[in-house]
Amino acid sequence: MFGLQDRRIVVTGAGGLLGTVFSQALGRAGAELVLIDRDKRSLELCGAKLKAIGVSPELIVCDLTNYESVHTIINEIGQRGLIDGLVNSAAIDPKAESKALDSGNSGWFTDYPLKSWCSSLDANLTGVFIISQAVCGVMERQESGKGVIVNLCSTYGLVGPDQSIYKDDEDVQLFYKPVDYSVTKAGLLGFTRALAAMYKGTEIRVNALTPGGAFNDHTPAFVEKYADRTILGRMADPAEYGGAIVFLCSSASSYMTGSNLIIDGGWTAI
Repeated sequence: MFGLQDRRIVVTGAGGLLGTVFSQALGRAGAELVLIDRDKRSLELCGAKLKAIGVSPELIVCDLTNYESVHTIINEIGQRGLIDGLVNSAAIDPKAESKALDSGNSGWFTDYPLKSWCSSLDANLTGVFIISQAVCGVMERQESGKGVIVNLCSTYGLVGPDQSIYKDDEDVQLFYKPVDYSVTKAGLLGFTRALAAMYKGTEIRVNALTPGGAFNDHTPAFVEKYADRTILGRMADPAEYGGAIVFLCSSASSYMTGSNLIIDGGWTAI
């Protein structure tokens, strides 16, 4: 039920923290992987980690906002075999850091650059639209007519960011989570439901995964503030999301579409 043998799955943003976790989990479950990222170095690092566990993925460097490139790549992949799944985990997600306010990329709303807003919408929404459109075209043409798409969302697409967790021990604001991040992740939930509804009566399923914060070398002060906001009292270990992606890409979730699987340590429950 949870096995992915003979399933071919495309993972975008594979070089990122969760993209790598997803790729490892899917590979261990038996999936044949096509990994896409615009950053060659991070993609190669992900590929090396997979080869270390006996998985040999196909690696493709691509900017998902390039319509022609994406459609060409996906159609070529489809000509070589089935595409059984797509995991959309590529996104711009500004990190909390002490120099963020000086960068002009994560400051107060009234000073936030239009360029940053547009870049976020392009990467987090338009890129997902482009590759999903291309993959759905391939899935429609497949004899089985089957396929599954999983969109990576965020708790900040469900509730507003708690900006207080981005303060240091002296109560100085180090960072503001940009409004465009919440907007794009909420939009991705709408996209998930709309696309699932569009494929009513078919065997193409579309779901979302909403994770909570995953530890990624955050400062002790941030971890403490984050943990205080969750029911479980801690951040997630990134590996804890591996089982969820296998579930969503496998037959175990065969009666699930248009849904959002929330795994956030209780962040959105209180």
